[in-house]
Amino acid sequence: MAAVNAIPCCFLPFSSLLSQTNLRYYDSPSLSTTFRSSKPNFPSFSSTSSSSPSSSSSLLAQFPPKPLPSFPLQNQQRSHHQTLLLHPSNDADGDADQLFDRCLHLLRLCNEIRIGKSIHAVLAKAQDQDMDTRLANSLIVMYLRLGYLAYARTIFDLLSSPDVASYTTLISAYAKCSRESEAVRLFFRMRLEDVQPNEFTFVAILTACIRSCDLQLGSQVHSLAIKTDHVSCVFVSNALMGVYVKCGRINDALQMFDEMPVRDVASWNTVISGLVQGLRFHQAVEMFRDMQMGGFRADQFSLSSVLAAVVEVCGYAQGKEVHAHALRIGFASNVSVNNALIGFYTKRGSVEDAVGLFERMPVRDVISWTGMLTGFMEFGLVESAEEVFDQMPERNCIAYNALLAGLCQNGEGWRALELFRKMVEDCMELSDFTLTSVVNSCAMLSKVDVCVQIHGFVVKVGFGSNAWIEAALLDMYTKCGRMDDAHKMLDRWMHDQSRSIAWTSLIHGYARIGQPEEALSLFCKLHAEEDVIMDEVALATVIGICGTLGFENKGKQIHTCVIKSGFISDLGVGNAMVSMYSKCGNMKDAVKIFNLMPGHDVVSWNTLIAGYLLDRQGDMALSVWTTMEKKGILPDGITFVSILSSCRHTKSNSVDSCRRLFLSMRSCYSIEPTAEHYAAMVDVLGSWNCFEEAEKLIEDMPFKPNASVWRALLDSCRLRSKISVGKRAAQRILALEPQDPSSYILASNLYSASGRWHCSERLRQEMREKGLHKNPARSWIIHQNAIHSFYARDKSHPQTKDIYRGLEILIVECMKVGYVLDTSFVLHEVEEYQKKDFLFYHSAKLAAAYGLLMTVPGKPVRVVKNIHLCGDCHTFLKCASVATGREISLRDTTGFHCFRSNIHTYARDYGGFGGSEDHSWMVSLLHLQTMQETTTDGWHHALQGKIVYSLGDHYYFRKDLKILNLVTGMIHLFASWSESCCSLPTCSATGGFPMSCSL
Repeated sequence: MAAVNAIPCCFLPFSSLLSQTNLRYYDSPSLSTTFRSSKPNFPSFSSTSSSSPSSSSSLLAQFPPKPLPSFPLQNQQRSHHQTLLLHPSNDADGDADQLFDRCLHLLRLCNEIRIGKSIHAVLAKAQDQDMDTRLANSLIVMYLRLGYLAYARTIFDLLSSPDVASYTTLISAYAKCSRESEAVRLFFRMRLEDVQPNEFTFVAILTACIRSCDLQLGSQVHSLAIKTDHVSCVFVSNALMGVYVKCGRINDALQMFDEMPVRDVASWNTVISGLVQGLRFHQAVEMFRDMQMGGFRADQFSLSSVLAAVVEVCGYAQGKEVHAHALRIGFASNVSVNNALIGFYTKRGSVEDAVGLFERMPVRDVISWTGMLTGFMEFGLVESAEEVFDQMPERNCIAYNALLAGLCQNGEGWRALELFRKMVEDCMELSDFTLTSVVNSCAMLSKVDVCVQIHGFVVKVGFGSNAWIEAALLDMYTKCGRMDDAHKMLDRWMHDQSRSIAWTSLIHGYARIGQPEEALSLFCKLHAEEDVIMDEVALATVIGICGTLGFENKGKQIHTCVIKSGFISDLGVGNAMVSMYSKCGNMKDAVKIFNLMPGHDVVSWNTLIAGYLLDRQGDMALSVWTTMEKKGILPDGITFVSILSSCRHTKSNSVDSCRRLFLSMRSCYSIEPTAEHYAAMVDVLGSWNCFEEAEKLIEDMPFKPNASVWRALLDSCRLRSKISVGKRAAQRILALEPQDPSSYILASNLYSASGRWHCSERLRQEMREKGLHKNPARSWIIHQNAIHSFYARDKSHPQTKDIYRGLEILIVECMKVGYVLDTSFVLHEVEEYQKKDFLFYHSAKLAAAYGLLMTVPGKPVRVVKNIHLCGDCHTFLKCASVATGREISLRDTTGFHCFRSNIHTYARDYGGFGGSEDHSWMVSLLHLQTMQETTTDGWHHALQGKIVYSLGDHYYFRKDLKILNLVTGMIHLFASWSESCCSLPTCSATGGFPMSCSL
C-alpha cells in the first residue's frame, strides 16, 4: 500500500533495508538445516572463542589474502569492506569493541552471502554464548537483505531475549513475502512476551492484514494503536486506512482520514486509490482537487490514481488537464505516470494521442509496451498490436496474456488459439488468466471439437479444479449450445465461493439460446437455495431476462431482492433495471430508477435512450442526448445507432438533425460509422421519404454495404410504396446472404407473389434438405406469474378450446367495426378458406384473445412477440381494442404498438410491418405491389375497413353516429373519385394506405 511505502527509510532502524528490496527469500529446508548445523561455515559458540584478543587476530589470519572466488574483482583489487576485514589496523588488534563496530559496518555494506557468512563466523568466534542483540539484529537484516529468510529466522530463534527491533524486522519480512500467517503468529508471540510494539511494528503487522484482507485483525490492531497512542503517527494511520480500503470499507477509511491530525501525500494517495477501487470516481477526482487546494504536491501515485478515475467519469478535456499538471510539476519523464496516460488516451482519446505519448517517452518498461499493445487492441488495430509485440525488447507472460486477450476481444479466435499453441511450445508460464482467455476464444468459435480438446488440456496441466477456469468452461459449453454438458459441470461443482458464478453462466446461456423461461426457472431454483449467494451479476442477468419476457411483476420482485442484498447502488444492476422497466412499457419507473442511480456511465445513457426509442418517443430520446452533451458524457457507437434511429419517431421532420448527428460522429467524436449506423441513417431517410438521398448514401459508403443496410431500405420502401427501389434492395439481400434462412423465405415469397408456386416450393424443399430453419413466430402473455406462449395455429395450451371459441367471437365483433381479412399476407398455394385459417390463428391473435378472456376488465392486455408484427394482426388488434373497449399493448422487435379503444397511440406506427408470421418484413414489397394492382371495387371494399381507423388515429370515437354517417358518405365519394384518377394519394400517417391527406 502507498501508506506503507511512504515511510522514509531513515525512520526505520532495521526493517528499512527490507523496504528497499524486492529480492526473493530463499527459505528451504536444506538451507535451514545447513544453517542449524553451522559447523562447516560458522564456528560454534564457545566460551573460548573470544578468550583473548589474539584469538580474534588468529581467526582473521586464517583467511587467505587472495580475493574470494565469489567476488569478481578486476586487476585483483579488493573492495573496501574486504580490506577492513582481512587487514585490520594495528590499533584495532586486541580491541574487541572496535572489531565488532567494524563488523557492524561491514554488515551494512555486505552484498554477498559468502562475505556475510564470513563476518558471521568472526562474530560467532568472538562472542560469548549469548549473542549481543544489536549484532544479531544486524545479522538478521543482512540475511533478509540478501534474501535468506531461513537464516534470519535461525538467528532470531537463537536470541534469548529478542527486542522490538528483532520482532519488527522479522514480522515485516514475513508480511512482504506472502507469509502473513507467520507474521501474525510472531506478533502474538511478541505480545505474550510483553514486548511493546512501536510504530514500525504496527506498520509491519498492518501490512500483513492488508495482504491477507484480514479486517478483524486489522480492527483489533487499530484498537491497540488507540490504546498505545500510536494512532497519531501518520504512518500507522496510513496503514490502517490501507486495511480498510483493501477490505472494502471505504467509508471507515474516509472517517479515519477526516480524524487524522496530520496528513502526508501518502494519506491522500491511500484514500484516492480507495475511492477509485470502490468505483466512486467523482469523489476521487474531488479528493484530488482538495489535495491540491491543501498545498500538497501530487506524486506519481496520486496522478496514476486520479487518471484511473478521470477515465471513467470525465472527458477528454479533463484528462488533458491532468496531463498538463503532470508536465508542470516535473513528471514528464516518469514511467508510471506515462503508463497511466497511455491507458487514459486508449479509453478516452485517440490512437494518435497514445502513440504520440509512447514515442516521446524517454524510458519505457514492459508495462509501457504492454499498455500500447492493449491500446491498439482497444482500437481494433490487431496488426499494429502484433507489431508492437514483435518489437518489445522483453516479453513476459503478462505481455503474452495481453495479446491473447486482445485477439479474443477482437473476434480473432483462431489467431488466439495459434498464439496459445506457440506459448505451449515455447514453455511459457501459463496462468489462470491465460487459460481463461483461450477458453473464451473457443467459446467464440463455438467449435465443439476444439472446446473438448481445450478442456482436456486444462485438466491435464492441473487447472481443472480452478474455480475461474471451470466457470469459463461452463460458459464455453453454454455458448456452444451444449447445455447438458454445462449442467453436468454444475452438478459436480466443488467451489462454494464461485457457485453463483456457475449458476449465472447457466442462466445467461439459456437466455442466449432463446430459452428465457428456462433461465428464469433456474434463477428461482437458485433463489430457493439458501447456501447460494446471488451476486450483482446474477441479479443483473435475471433482471434483463425479465425485461426480455416483459415480466414486470417478477422484475419488481427481483428489484426488492436487489434492495435487500445491498446492490441497489451497483451500476450494472441499475442499468439492467432501467432496461427492464422500459422493455415492460413502464418508462415512468425506468426514468425514476435512472434518476436514483448514484452514478451513470455511457451504458446507462444508452439504456435510457433505447427505452424511449422502444416506446417510439423520438423527441424524448433526443432530449436525453442533449443532456448528455451538456454533461460532457462521451457517446460510443451504440449511442449513435440509437439516437439516429430516434429521428424516425419524432413529431416533426428531423432529417436535418439526423444528418448533423451522422456527420458529427467522425468530426466531433472520432467514431467511424459502421454498417449499423448507415442502416439507421437509411431507415430515417426512407421513413421521411428521402429515397434518392438514401440510395446515394449507400452508393457512397466507404465499404461494401451489408444486408442490414439493404433491409433498412426495403422496410422503408414498404412504408412509402417504392416498389422499384424495394425490388433492388431485395435482390441485394438475396445476393449477400444466400444461405440465410430469411433470404430463402424472401425468395420463396417473391415466387409465390408472382404465381410461380413450383419455384417457391422448390426453395422450401431445398431449405428442408439443408437443415435450415427460420425463427418461428411466437407470442406470449404473462398471467398469474406464468408465461403462456402461443405459436401459429397452436393447440397445445390447456385452454385451447376456450381460446379458439373466444377468438372466433372476437373476430366476428371486429368485423362488425370494420375489420377485413387481408389474405394477401398468405403466400401459399392454398384455397381461400385455408388462407383465412392461416390468418385467423396467428400467434398474436391467440395471445390477445387469451389475455382478453383471462384478465380483469379494465386492465391492459400486454402481449410480447419475438418477430415483427404482421399487417393483418396489426389491423385486427386495432379493431379488437375498439370492439372490446380495452387497451391492448404489443411489443415486437421494432417497439411497442399500443391501442386504446379507438385511439391508436402511435399514429406514425406505419400500420403494421407487412408480412405473415412466416416471413415478417420480407413480403412487404409483395404486399404493396398487390395493393397497387387492386381494382376500384377493391378500393371501395378496402376503404370501408381502413378509413375508419385512420380517422380513429386522429382521435375520433367509433360510436359517434355522425362520424360513421360521414365516413359512409366519404366512402362513396372516394369510390367515384377513384374512377377518374390513376391512383390515390398516400398519407404518411397511415403507413401507405390510400386516403385523402386532407383528413
